[in-house]
Amino acid sequence: MANPGTEALTAARFGFWTALGTALSTMLTFAIAILTPPLSGPLCIEGCFDYPYLEIAARFPRDYYWMFAAIPATLLYVAWMVGLHARATPERRLVAQFGLALSVMAALTLVGDYFVQLAVIEPSILAGESDGISLLTQYNPHGAFIALEELGYLLMSLSLACMALALPKATRLERTIRWLFISGWVGNLAALGWFLLKYGHARAYLFEIAVISVDWFVLIAGASMAAAVFRRDVLAMSARRPAIG
Repeated sequence: MANPGTEALTAARFGFWTALGTALSTMLTFAIAILTPPLSGPLCIEGCFDYPYLEIAARFPRDYYWMFAAIPATLLYVAWMVGLHARATPERRLVAQFGLALSVMAALTLVGDYFVQLAVIEPSILAGESDGISLLTQYNPHGAFIALEELGYLLMSLSLACMALALPKATRLERTIRWLFISGWVGNLAALGWFLLKYGHARAYLFEIAVISVDWFVLIAGASMAAAVFRRDVLAMSARRPAIG
C-alpha cells in the first residue's frame, strides 16, 4: 500500500517544479511577444501587411518565436494545474476538477491554434497555396487565430478562478494567490465588456492583447507564489518524513 506521506511529498515536489517552470516559461514568452510588435491592424506603425496577407513568408520564423515558447509554457500551465488540484481542499475537489478540465480545454485550443500557424501557414504560402490563409493567419486582426486565442485565454482565466475557490486559504500567501486568480477572471470579463461596448466587431486584436497580458501576468505572479507555497510544503513534509516512515 502506498504511503500517504510519500504521495503528498511527491505531489508537492511536482507542484513546485511545474509552478516554477510555468512562471519562467511564461516570462520568457511574454518577453519575446513584447519584442514582436503586430505588423497589421490598429497598432501597426510601419511595414504593415494588408488583406489577403500573402506577403508574410519573409517574417517566418521571426514573428513566430513567441509561439515556440508559448506551446511548452501552456503545457506547463496544465501540469501546474494538476499540482494545484492535488492541493485542493477535499470539500472543494469537484470545483478543482472542473478547473482542471477547463485548463485542458484552454491548452488544447491554444496549442492547436499555435501549431496551425507553425505547421500550416508558412508551408502553404511557400507552396503557393493561398486558399484560406487570410482567415487563419495571425496577421488577420479579426481572423480565426485571434478568436481562438481569445477563447483559449478566457478559458484559462476561468480555470484559475475555479481553482482559486478550491485552494486552501490558511496563510496570507495562499489568500493572495486566490485573490489574484479571481481578479484575473473578473478583469478579463470587464475588459471584454468594455471592448465590445466601445468597438463592437471592430475591436480587432485589442481584447486579445488585453486577455493575454492579464493571463500571463497572473501565471507569472501566481505560479511564482505557488512555487513558494509548494516549497514550504516540501520542506515541512521532508522534516516529518522520518516520523512517517
